[in-house]
Amino acid sequence: MVNSHLTVLESSSQRYSSSTLFRTPQLDSTGRVEQWRSTSYQQFHSDVDLFARHWSRVLKNDRIPPRSVVGIWFGGFTYTDVLHIYGISRAGYIPQLFSLRLPNPVIIYELLHRAGAQALVYDTSFQSILNDCPLPTHCALQSERIDEVLEPLPNIWDIREDDVAFIFHTSGSTSGSPKLVPMSYRWLNSMAVKSHHISMPQDPDRQDVTVWMGSMCHIAQTFMFVGTLQHGSCVIQPTTISFSSEELIDMIVRCGLNRLNQFASFLMNHFRNARQDAKLLSILKTLDDVLYSGLPLPHEDEQWALKSGIRLRNLFGSTEVGGMLLSGEHEKNRALLRPVPGTSYRFDPIISDEEGVHQSNATLYELVILSDSPDCPDVSLRQADGHFHTGDLFQQVLEGWWISRGRDDDWIKSETSLRCDTKAIEENARTMCGSLIAECIVVGNARPSPVMFIEPATDMDHVKLKKEIIRKTRHFHSRRYLHERITSPDMIMVVQRGTLPRTATKGNIRRKAVEEAFKTEIDQIFNRVR
Repeated sequence: MVNSHLTVLESSSQRYSSSTLFRTPQLDSTGRVEQWRSTSYQQFHSDVDLFARHWSRVLKNDRIPPRSVVGIWFGGFTYTDVLHIYGISRAGYIPQLFSLRLPNPVIIYELLHRAGAQALVYDTSFQSILNDCPLPTHCALQSERIDEVLEPLPNIWDIREDDVAFIFHTSGSTSGSPKLVPMSYRWLNSMAVKSHHISMPQDPDRQDVTVWMGSMCHIAQTFMFVGTLQHGSCVIQPTTISFSSEELIDMIVRCGLNRLNQFASFLMNHFRNARQDAKLLSILKTLDDVLYSGLPLPHEDEQWALKSGIRLRNLFGSTEVGGMLLSGEHEKNRALLRPVPGTSYRFDPIISDEEGVHQSNATLYELVILSDSPDCPDVSLRQADGHFHTGDLFQQVLEGWWISRGRDDDWIKSETSLRCDTKAIEENARTMCGSLIAECIVVGNARPSPVMFIEPATDMDHVKLKKEIIRKTRHFHSRRYLHERITSPDMIMVVQRGTLPRTATKGNIRRKAVEEAFKTEIDQIFNRVR
């Protein structure tokens, strides 16, 4: 028997029918949260069926057969958005999910074509730019209050493991267009198993209350929501994903939030405020769980949180695999990661032990998802050996326990093939020069030394800015090998805010794309210093 998001909802709506599943904000005239509306499990189940019958009628009128791919292009942050996604899936179609962070319709059309999509459901804000869409289009309903239609719905158990349930997309690629990430029902079953473990309540007699992590058009919130459903928990839809510390406190006080799930970049804002606000810190310490994902927390912030008594966990995951490794389970070092139970992974060494142990030249291992692991992604994403090579690098601290060392492209090789940990340089620059730097990235593959690109946070003269960064980071670089150092202002390039290439979804700066876009400038730097 294969579990899916729909079978989980079916069983949970019966088991927890009257329990609150959603808390959604009702705003007053000033934009502040006047109250948090409650929606029960049973109501959500009924609303999903209502939307499923609506879309079954609409798509049938378009003569689009069940099991066809239907594009869904909207934010994925609202209750109604979830009803569209689950409703179209419940009607027997395959949602292909896009978020508002892909604003170019040409890219959307290309991805729809590659997936063989037969229709597109879109947010009303795109109405004016969809004139040339090659598929039938339908504007997404803006309210859950819609007329009921009499349409039969398919049996949620009438599926095959290899059938595709969803199509997601990677956050970016060197071609500028995301890759398709088909999710089978076998894969969804593994997601249900993993999210059940990760979302396990500490107190089974009390309902857990957590918060929206991101868009349902992406895997992180989709993954966590299935965990929410399985345990009869409640999820709050905040006013914005980057909600303020004041709103966090409000959700704790008025909604009973006891588990905070956030991307690291947003969680850092609360940590920054808590360093100056003893009340906020004490509130964070009362939470049963503070789970972050998507991006690594700077080492300093992670250690501060753990030493401060915050119950911090890192869920290491990706679009293709979902959650893979989890921290917080080692009794002496809660920062260490290990694979989620029920998976089949391998860590392949990419540097031999003979190269010596050094902070940036210690043995590194690439995480490989084996073909027999239930969460191994679609064969179209695997390498020639049949396995999925993540490109994520780790060091083994203790037998079976790991720390993340960035992605494979976070490590560059100098012209003499010595490796350089770019993430370590970037973290030090952000720590020492946080008020000066908005964003930074280190490049320099096959170069004599690394080069740092800076998007400045201030209007300081660029020459003075580069000298100040060198001054503040001098001690850090003095302890590194020669090929790892940035000790001259010539090795820093300052560009305007928003100039550096980024991924479509999370806005991460793309290292390889920076190398390619600024190749001429990098060449000039090393021509001057040779």
